[in-house]
Amino acid sequence: MPAVFPGKTAPVFELSTITGERLSLAQGVGRGPVLLAFFKVSCPTCQFTFPFLDRLYIQLQKQNVQIWGIVQDNAKDAAQFAAKFGVTFPILIDDSPYKVSREYGISHVPSLFLVNSDGQVEIFSDGFSKADILNIHRSMAQLLSATPPTLFLAGEKIPDFKPG
Repeated sequence: MPAVFPGKTAPVFELSTITGERLSLAQGVGRGPVLLAFFKVSCPTCQFTFPFLDRLYIQLQKQNVQIWGIVQDNAKDAAQFAAKFGVTFPILIDDSPYKVSREYGISHVPSLFLVNSDGQVEIFSDGFSKADILNIHRSMAQLLSATPPTLFLAGEKIPDFKPG
């Protein structure tokens, strides 16, 4: 179980993105909900999950959705990951000793935290869970007053669960 779970206040932080921009969770939640997605570039489940997160990001972009990948690798490797897997949302660097990851109690990646505009964690998920991703999709759309298209497309073979 992570140190931060639904109903708890998400620890605030400020990290640099792979492009050098500084992002602060306190400022982010001031603009609306933020989905934090902790990952490592070598993680096969992260490689599987992140294209779906990016699809969600693109679907809700007009409503100013915020999805932030938080990587436990260097900026160069993270940029290569983003290019290879088509990730267009911001990726933040949590350098060793992984202070932010430790504050959140990350033990598996990917680990997802949907933080609402009050700074409270609404949903936590680790690994790939089709049900959890759909729940995050629904919740983000509702929080943003949006009606996005279907996240998983007909014909896609999506497992119910893939451990991280």
